[in-house]
Amino acid sequence: MVYHGMIHKFSADIIYSGDGEVWNDVVIIADDYGKILEVGALKDHDPVSIRFFKGILLPGMINTHCHLELSHMKGKIDTGTGLISFINQVVRHRESDQQEILSAIEAADSEMYESGIVAVGDISNKADTADIKSRSKLDYYTFVEFFDLMQPALTAKTISQYKEVFDKQSTHRNNKKSMVPHAPYSVTKELFAFIRQNQPEHVTVSIHNQETMDEMMLFRDGSGGFSEFYENFGLSLSHFRPTGKSSIHYAMENMNPANPTLFIHNTLTGEEDIEAARRWNQHVFWATCPNANLYIENRLPDYRIFMDAEAKVTLGTDSLTSNWQLSVWEEMKTIRKYCSYVPLEDLVVWACINGAQALGYADRLGSIRQGKTPGIVWVECAVVNGTADIASSQSVRII
Repeated sequence: MVYHGMIHKFSADIIYSGDGEVWNDVVIIADDYGKILEVGALKDHDPVSIRFFKGILLPGMINTHCHLELSHMKGKIDTGTGLISFINQVVRHRESDQQEILSAIEAADSEMYESGIVAVGDISNKADTADIKSRSKLDYYTFVEFFDLMQPALTAKTISQYKEVFDKQSTHRNNKKSMVPHAPYSVTKELFAFIRQNQPEHVTVSIHNQETMDEMMLFRDGSGGFSEFYENFGLSLSHFRPTGKSSIHYAMENMNPANPTLFIHNTLTGEEDIEAARRWNQHVFWATCPNANLYIENRLPDYRIFMDAEAKVTLGTDSLTSNWQLSVWEEMKTIRKYCSYVPLEDLVVWACINGAQALGYADRLGSIRQGKTPGIVWVECAVVNGTADIASSQSVRII
């Protein structure tokens, strides 16, 4: 095949397509803009024309859950305290010098780009990230998060406050945005209804889900720590009536099943929850943020449940408030370290095509296929008998 203009050829010990294939005998041909022109047989190309990488090549990764606006809080929150204590600490430490906040946001955006992330599902409660998103090399799907702390008296004020944030967020270039509920334990039915009725069905919606036992207990029988949590803010849950079910059921009863939906964290999600979600909506994705789960609750989801159900899992980093870095590759390494039963090829699918589908970017991103511009990431590591040792590896963008 004849190509015009500058072309680049890449190969490696192992190449992951991003959508399920694993290659060790192909060459990736791309143009100056990163567009994939061809994935061809290695034997058909002069080795001198190929840039060969020791280790792994894979597509750019998708970070489906981040709180970029909290980047200035790195190292300020204690680890292992549980979700309710974590939220209390975030409330105390969130406010800071505005220039410090903006500088941290820009640094975190650059960190994600250099590590090989190409798109981000980002939670926003403020408009602090709008400027960097309009200038970033990354694609951002901004989830403007609404919560009224389960207080009907606060619903109208909440709508006004976060609608203003939504209007300010970026749709520059490939950026997108939607209005989303924060979590089952923080959103009234009235606020759910506003969100459901005021956005198109094609947009992706996210919601924090089943992160802590206190959340599960609240919905099953009204026990747990959330009543005291709200009382500490001068609020009451005396009007709340437990559903007798896990919290995800309350979310599903109040969300639009026509919207692709990202359930976030899912630390306590079970087989029945996954099956109920599948019956409710054919476009459900399950975002896991393993380093944040360990940072906050010191536990991980049971990934075998999701694998057995063939659920579409995606990866996120959460924020620098609850993580040590914003690298999807580091999330993959953590899962491999503590849950080695999850094959690396599955993790690549979670990090790439599943994330791209969840955010509606799969036409361009998520897999090394002709016509796409997915980015290419190098992970330098030893490969022995076709198996990569990734324990001390790092990911680096090459396109």
